[in-house]
Amino acid sequence: MDQALWYKDAVFYEVYVRAFYDSNSDGHGDLKGLTQKLDYLQELGVNCIWLLPLYPSPLKDDGYDISDYYGVLSTYGTLDDFKELLGAAHTRGIRVIMDLVLNHTSDQHPWFQAARSDRNSPYRDYYVWSDTDQKYKEARIIFVDTEPSNWTWDEKTSQYYWHRFYASQPDLNYDNPKVQDEMFIIAGFWLDLGVDGFRADAVPYLFEREGTNCENLPETHAYLKKLRAFIDKNYPGRILLCEANQWPEDVRPYFGDGDEFQMAFHFPIMPRIFMALKKGRGDDMVDILRRTPPIPENCQWCIFLRNHDELTLEMVTEEERQWMWEQYAPEPRMRLNLGIRRRLAPLLDNDRRKIELVHSLLFTLPGSPILYYGDEIGMGDNIWLPDRNGVRTPMQWNAARGAGFSAAPSQSLYSSVIDDELYDTVRVNVQSQRQDPNSLWNTIRGMIATRKQHPAFSRGEFEWIDLENNRIAAFQRTFEGKMILAIHNLSDSHQSIVLKTREPVNSLNDVLSQKVFVSKKGTFGLDLIPYQYLWLE
Repeated sequence: MDQALWYKDAVFYEVYVRAFYDSNSDGHGDLKGLTQKLDYLQELGVNCIWLLPLYPSPLKDDGYDISDYYGVLSTYGTLDDFKELLGAAHTRGIRVIMDLVLNHTSDQHPWFQAARSDRNSPYRDYYVWSDTDQKYKEARIIFVDTEPSNWTWDEKTSQYYWHRFYASQPDLNYDNPKVQDEMFIIAGFWLDLGVDGFRADAVPYLFEREGTNCENLPETHAYLKKLRAFIDKNYPGRILLCEANQWPEDVRPYFGDGDEFQMAFHFPIMPRIFMALKKGRGDDMVDILRRTPPIPENCQWCIFLRNHDELTLEMVTEEERQWMWEQYAPEPRMRLNLGIRRRLAPLLDNDRRKIELVHSLLFTLPGSPILYYGDEIGMGDNIWLPDRNGVRTPMQWNAARGAGFSAAPSQSLYSSVIDDELYDTVRVNVQSQRQDPNSLWNTIRGMIATRKQHPAFSRGEFEWIDLENNRIAAFQRTFEGKMILAIHNLSDSHQSIVLKTREPVNSLNDVLSQKVFVSKKGTFGLDLIPYQYLWLE
């Protein structure tokens, strides 16, 4: 198979370096710590890690507010530590992508400090300024809980500056060719070190135009195609992954003609997986994937269940959002912005059957899967921590004090370890789950290994199968003449189905359990227990 399309077969793992492993006992995870844990990720079956921002930052937005694009936050280590991590990962066949924050900098970045010091500064035009806060009124406010406006008054130079996120994150001005060139230089710096690509953050918002919502503008796509061409020419085989929390038809242009992003997150499928479990039927998933346009042959969706942010409910209707809040976030503290600040296991009532079922969907629906650190062992959350910190707590390696994450005293840890009675380190940790062949960790590890053996899951055609029972989500994946049926009982009750194959076959083999189902006169009668899933070959 074409190795240039490696990302189609990849299983991604999102790492928050601060939370993963502390090598020097200062209470913060670091790059050396992550390097020491690469064997763990290799054993799990991960073959690409995505690193949240590592750059120097005042950390008003956990590193997405960058004050220097060419360095590493001292808490995480040094550039040499980063190079060592890359080398060690590549030796193990693990690729590394990192966040490239294109849209904005920190207000502490030297560019902005210069821009706000003097209206005549050469850096003034690196940002978007206005005498009035009435421009671009059709642009929505994203952080509705904290920001009253997308404009903030700058006392020093008596103008407003534009920001789509926090006021401490002024937006860059992409109408300035120098800003466009700066991003090429920054990308080249990290690609020269050997990173395998970037998850490009918040790309819909790069340009502003009056009379629009300032999202997904033609100018944005034109610039991103130039960035892709620059990378293809100088660094073939590296990828760009698009973060655009939009409807599928609005994300489709980010693939271009196969000449913009290789990958994009499929945000709208994610909440509909949770809807399907609560409703016990798959209509919402079916509808959104049928609504998803075809993408170029060299492109791939990325799908996920949870990540470092809130479970976003932007890509649902207002009625659906209210319903999701009632079902999954009944307490106000569980809600944040237009979403839910919960981890996967608590969202699913810590029900092992449901957690496995959604991972089966993650690994069989169209796209490359992304796991969020800690979800493979069913980690819990702490909704009482501020902002989104409740889903960014220390990785739980063992049952020792400090969760095996750090030898620092507990008061020195960047965040408290989960001590909830269901999710504390005694009940949830890597060490005990690795030793238990029936653990969640070993189940997910088995799913990943099986997925890798069947290219139909990563590259195959996708087609829903109607079994005349909406409690069952069934679809087939077909690649190079080989076909696998993925069948999921979304309900809490037994379901009996009759399956007829298009071509006559005598038996079907569940590639996960190796259980064999034998046909009766060309049909298969299947009895599924609640939340059961099958991968039938």
